[in-house]
Amino acid sequence: MSYIFPVILLSVMAMALFKRVPVFECFLRGAKSGLTVLLEITPVIVGFVAMIEVMKASGLFDVFSSLIAPAADFLGFPKEIVPMALLRPVSGGGSTALLSDLLSQYGPDSLIGRITSVMSGSTETTFYAIAVYYGSVGVSKTRHTLFCALLADFTAACLAVVTVKLLMY
Repeated sequence: MSYIFPVILLSVMAMALFKRVPVFECFLRGAKSGLTVLLEITPVIVGFVAMIEVMKASGLFDVFSSLIAPAADFLGFPKEIVPMALLRPVSGGGSTALLSDLLSQYGPDSLIGRITSVMSGSTETTFYAIAVYYGSVGVSKTRHTLFCALLADFTAACLAVVTVKLLMY
C-alpha cells in the first residue's frame, strides 16, 4: 500500500505531460499562490494564538469552567470534561495537552478518558478554522457561522457523553 501515493503522483504527471501541460510552471504558480495565502493569514493566526495564550494564562478558562460546572452537572457531564469542552473549539494543541493530562490522570478506559477521547475526535477547533479559512479569502463578516459551529461543537460534546455512557457504561 505504500506505493499508492507515488503511483497516483506519477499518473497525474504523466497525464499532464501527455496533455502538454507545463508541469513545473504550474507547480511554481501554485507554490507562489500558496505563499501569498500564507502571508495573508499569518497575522490572523498570530493574533489568534496570542489571544488563546492570554486566556489560558489569565485563568479565564478556569473561571468559565467553574461557571458552567453546575449546568454541566445537571446535563450529566462529568465536571472533569468541562475544560475540554471549552478549550477544544479554541485550541487544538491546548485541548490535546489537556486530553493527555486527563488520560494520564484517569486512564484511557475510564469514563472521563473515553468521553474526552470521543469529544476530541468529534469536535473542531472552530475559532481557528474560521480564522484561517475566512481569513484566507478575506471574509470579515461570518454571519451565522460562529453560532452554528459552536452549536455543532456543543452537540458533539453532548453526544460524546451520551454515546460513551450508553455504549460503554
